[in-house]
Amino acid sequence: MSDKVEKVMHEYKEGTFKSGKEGKGGKVKNRKQAIAIGLSEARKEGTKTRTAKSKK
Repeated sequence: MSDKVEKVMHEYKEGTFKSGKEGKGGKVKNRKQAIAIGLSEARKEGTKTRTAKSKK
Protein backbone atom coordinates (compact mmCIF):
# COMPACT_ATOMS: atom_id res chain seq x y z
CA MET A 1 0.00 0.00 0.00
CA SER A 2 1.05 3.53 -0.57
CA ASP A 3 1.85 6.04 2.15
CA LYS A 4 -1.25 8.02 1.17
CA VAL A 5 -3.59 5.11 1.91
CA GLU A 6 -1.86 4.48 5.24
CA LYS A 7 -2.29 8.16 6.18
CA VAL A 8 -5.97 8.13 5.20
CA MET A 9 -6.69 4.97 7.19
CA HIS A 10 -4.90 6.39 10.24
CA GLU A 11 -7.08 9.52 10.06
CA TYR A 12 -10.18 7.35 9.56
CA LYS A 13 -9.39 5.27 12.65
CA GLU A 14 -8.86 8.43 14.71
CA GLY A 15 -12.19 9.79 13.47
CA THR A 16 -10.67 12.91 11.91
CA PHE A 17 -10.94 11.96 8.22
CA LYS A 18 -13.38 14.10 6.24
CA SER A 19 -14.51 13.75 2.66
CA GLY A 20 -14.68 16.42 0.02
CA LYS A 21 -12.27 18.99 -1.26
CA GLU A 22 -9.82 20.10 1.45
CA GLY A 23 -11.79 18.18 4.10
CA LYS A 24 -14.83 20.44 3.98
CA GLY A 25 -17.26 17.52 3.73
CA GLY A 26 -18.68 15.34 6.45
CA LYS A 27 -16.83 12.79 8.52
CA VAL A 28 -16.19 9.49 6.72
CA LYS A 29 -17.93 6.70 8.65
CA ASN A 30 -17.58 3.81 6.20
CA ARG A 31 -14.27 1.90 6.06
CA LYS A 32 -14.68 0.98 2.38
CA GLN A 33 -15.35 4.61 1.50
CA ALA A 34 -12.16 5.66 3.32
CA ILE A 35 -10.13 3.08 1.37
CA ALA A 36 -11.65 4.23 -1.93
CA ILE A 37 -10.81 7.87 -1.18
CA GLY A 38 -7.26 6.94 -0.18
CA LEU A 39 -6.69 4.95 -3.38
CA SER A 40 -8.16 7.75 -5.47
CA GLU A 41 -5.84 10.33 -3.88
CA ALA A 42 -2.86 8.01 -4.34
CA ARG A 43 -3.67 7.56 -8.03
CA LYS A 44 -3.88 11.34 -8.49
CA GLU A 45 -0.34 11.59 -7.10
CA GLY A 46 0.81 9.02 -9.65
CA THR A 47 1.18 5.98 -7.41
CA LYS A 48 0.57 2.66 -9.12
CA THR A 49 -2.23 0.78 -7.34
CA ARG A 50 -4.01 -2.45 -8.04
CA THR A 51 -7.44 -2.32 -9.61
CA ALA A 52 -10.41 -3.72 -7.75
CA LYS A 53 -11.48 -7.27 -8.53
CA SER A 54 -14.84 -7.36 -10.29
CA LYS A 55 -17.67 -9.21 -8.56
CA LYS A 56 -19.80 -11.52 -10.68
